[in-house]
This record gives sequence, C-alpha cells and structure tokens, in this order.
Amino acid sequence: MAVHLLTGAGSGIGALVAKRLIARGDELVLLARDAGRARALAEQLPGAQTLVGDLSEPGRLSWALSHQSLPARLDSLVHVAGIVDLGAVADTPVNLWESQLAVNLVGPAELTRLLLPQLRLTRGQVLFVNSGAGLRTSAGWSAYAASKHGLRALADGLRAEEAEHGIRVGTIYPSRTATPMQERVFQQEGREYTTAGLIDPDVAATTILAMLDLPRGAQLTDVTLRAE
Repeated sequence: MAVHLLTGAGSGIGALVAKRLIARGDELVLLARDAGRARALAEQLPGAQTLVGDLSEPGRLSWALSHQSLPARLDSLVHVAGIVDLGAVADTPVNLWESQLAVNLVGPAELTRLLLPQLRLTRGQVLFVNSGAGLRTSAGWSAYAASKHGLRALADGLRAEEAEHGIRVGTIYPSRTATPMQERVFQQEGREYTTAGLIDPDVAATTILAMLDLPRGAQLTDVTLRAE
C-alpha cells in the first residue's frame, strides 16, 4: 500500500486526486495551512491523515513539522497547492510577488527538502503540478509565471540531484482547467466564467495518477496537458 503526501487537496485537481487515491486503498497524508483547515480536510476525506504547515510561510515549515508525527514511510510527494494574482508588473505590489513565490515555489522547495529522507528510503517520487504559465507567459501574468518557471527549474534540478537515490521527479503542465482557482482567474480578468475550452479536472487527476503509477525503469518527467 503506497503512502502519499499531498498539498492542495481542498478543491479542484488536488481534491480529485485525493479522493481517487483513498478510494483505491492508498494511504494519504494531507498538508493543511492551519488546524481549522486540517479538520475540514479530515471531514471531507475520511481516512486521510493531516499535517499542519503553511506554504505561505516557508521559513516556519521546519518548526511546524518538527512538532508533528511525519509518516515513517512515504512513496510520493504531490505538490498541487498554488495561488494566482494577476497584474501588470507596473501594478503588482511586492506582497503579491512574495506570496506567489512563497506558496508556488519556495514552500514546495522547503517541504520537499524536509521530506527527502523518507522519499530516499522508498526510492519514491516527487510530482509537481505546474501550469502552462510555467512554460510561457503573457501580459498580466508575470508574477505567477515567474513562480511557475521557478518551479520548473526546481523540478529539473531536484531530478538531477536525487537520481542517485532513485527518486523520480515529474511535472505536469495543465493549461486552463475548470477549477475554483480558474474561476477566480476569470474574475481577475473581468470575464464571465465558462468551462468551454477548459480541461476537465478529472482528466488532470487521471494524468497525475498515471504518472504516479508508472512502473519502475522509466519516468515521465514533463507532461503538457492541453484542451482539445
């Protein structure tokens, strides 16, 4: 039975991945930003364990996790959590740069660092749910895209560093997906939300599970997912 630690399980792609992993009998540990969120996730996903750690405060993750019981075994770490705040460089205050870099890049890097000992023991897997913005950007997306371009670099560097320990590192780059996060993006763009032309989040979840389940001997390093 595999053990997975998942961020971003509260909604969207992360919630679907979590439900499907539990349904097939895997063990799941969910990272929540605070105790209240942890209780909500435990009710939403019965059978899952929770840990409290705020990705928006990467410097406190080590302290937070040191006061909790980490799983003795860990087969995968799946980074799904993310935030987005659109705006031109001329109009984006430093706090929005810092929050997106923290949650989308520095937090995942620190969480990965803290869990590498468990992942090395199992020759496990780290999977980053990135974005099409991690491959290209456009006007109004600079801060978010910078965090996602950095996440791509983190994955590539980690893969090279951890190959000797047998850790596989993969990234999925979904284009716009029908999730609550995307609904908020539409609001920021001043557009009425519609799912037309968006990826079904269940398709993204299916792709993530396929990456996790790939037999040893190969790895899916970069998967780009686009709507038809």
